[in-house]
Amino acid sequence: MTVDNTPLRVGPESTVPPLRVGNMSGFYGDRFSAMREMLEGGELDVLTGDYLAELTMLILGRDRMKNAELGYAKTFLRQLEDCLGLALEKNVRIVANAGGLNPAGLAGAVVELGSRLGLSPRVAHVEGDDLIDRVSELDIPADAGFPVTANAYLGGFGIARCLDAGADIVVTGRVTDASVIVGPAISHFGWTRTDLDALAGATVAGHVIECGTQATGGNYAFFNRGEIADPVTPGFPIAEIASDGTSVITKHAGTGGAVTVGTVTSQLLYEVTGARYGGPDVVTRLDTARLEQEGADRVRISGVRGETAPTTTKVSVTCLGGFRNEVTFLLTGLDIEDKAALVERQVLAGLATRPAEIDFRLMRTDHADADTQAAATALLTVVAWDPDKDVVGRAFSDAAVAMILASYPGATPSAPPGRGGPYGVYVPAYLDQEKVPHVAVLPDGTRVDIAPPEDTREMGDGHASDGLDAEGAPLPAWSESQPTTRRPLGDVLGARSGDKGGTANIGLWAGDAEAYRWMRETLTVAEIRRLLPETADLAIERYELPRINALNFVVDGLLGKGVAHGYRWDPQAKGLAEWLRSRVVDVPHDITAPVPAATASAEPAPAKENS
Repeated sequence: MTVDNTPLRVGPESTVPPLRVGNMSGFYGDRFSAMREMLEGGELDVLTGDYLAELTMLILGRDRMKNAELGYAKTFLRQLEDCLGLALEKNVRIVANAGGLNPAGLAGAVVELGSRLGLSPRVAHVEGDDLIDRVSELDIPADAGFPVTANAYLGGFGIARCLDAGADIVVTGRVTDASVIVGPAISHFGWTRTDLDALAGATVAGHVIECGTQATGGNYAFFNRGEIADPVTPGFPIAEIASDGTSVITKHAGTGGAVTVGTVTSQLLYEVTGARYGGPDVVTRLDTARLEQEGADRVRISGVRGETAPTTTKVSVTCLGGFRNEVTFLLTGLDIEDKAALVERQVLAGLATRPAEIDFRLMRTDHADADTQAAATALLTVVAWDPDKDVVGRAFSDAAVAMILASYPGATPSAPPGRGGPYGVYVPAYLDQEKVPHVAVLPDGTRVDIAPPEDTREMGDGHASDGLDAEGAPLPAWSESQPTTRRPLGDVLGARSGDKGGTANIGLWAGDAEAYRWMRETLTVAEIRRLLPETADLAIERYELPRINALNFVVDGLLGKGVAHGYRWDPQAKGLAEWLRSRVVDVPHDITAPVPAATASAEPAPAKENS
């Protein structure tokens, strides 16, 4: 075993041409045809794919429990079966974290696939992230359940070492999402661990494109205002990364969607916390990024600064917490609250054994004097969790069904309850970087230890820019004397939300500095709690990113124990931002949206003048 901690080739001051990196997957289940679309659509140097998420790790963990040879994303192999020859012919290298819990197994399967197809791809993989055998070293709550996976987030230097050795395909386990993009840039430009600004710039580019079409108009707040000419099938994104870490986000010509400052801003705010974005290679200062529309479907990202890598790296732990089951009742017409109360009393009375947790969630989707039955109906969902599958299985289902003819008028479940199934609990843990193995297994089988950063320090908080404008000067106060109109926030602000375990984030951006100052003074933590009552009793952090006219709110605990626990109607908080944008507030007349509302297809809401 050799240890690699040496410079690769040349530094960021070189004249090496930009690296053109495309993305073909944002999650396990993304558009299957994307690999071929990206290979056939235009020139690329590298094609990357992100297949892993917190829920995916639990799914792969259960696969591995059934068969030790599994644990990787099987669709990646199917895509390669169709496209491996094309990738080799076009000399496009492929880097993907599809290895999941078994990168060695996937690498071997790719070699076998190549042999079967009469091809000889040079295949490498990165491992070391799987710490399930060392889970006792991690700080995991005793009630989290049985650990199924424990994977440290590795950086990009192992990927770079594999590419330096001539790999055509590199598969990894749990690297950071951006690392599949950063690793090829490290190899291409010869960056070392001291090239912090370049690493940070590539990290931002990687963060923008790793979620696929969310950078090209997917899940975009202003999808219907004319900015996205073809929203049906957006093309996958490309990052043209320069030697200093600056980048241009684009897509293949002739594909759907669009790349605009808005679509890039939206993705930049997705699933982040504060101004500092931590990773094992560098701490990226998101508040230093500048976005500029360079041309049609071309957005330049520049100015990104990097800080010394943190002392610890995150370890994603998924546990089997027990078993869950649920049933939803349709409550129609009058006396909704009384009907829900009766269901709760009857279900509890019918349970021989009360589950460890049981929750009755009433969703008031009904309207008074409704002209359709659906509009007159509310939903009451009953969810039960317990370590014993029998408690939430037949016993729970039978109790929910047996009361139907003895319950509220019009008693109807939306569907018969099932027998329940296992649920997962997500636990974030942290481990010193020098305690995490990071191994590049080269195409010839040589194993190379990748040394951790020599210089690390505790990461600062995320409030680096609060109260300052893009140039670091104090922000002028917003004048509250302007006349206002009652309007939905979404008329003038874009937003995107997402999940990190039990935490949700909502990133909002304004169209210009004036609108940002109004947003900054208006959207306080107290105002968010008022607009989103579900957050009233939760811890909320607010972060400012003035260079992109954005705020980010991080709501701790909104998603309970994570998406696999399934506690909330919107378990990944994907619609949380749209709920916030639908809330009506007093908007000054001079505030404009990033995209003119005049091109929207929807009719504007009635306005009430205020002074």
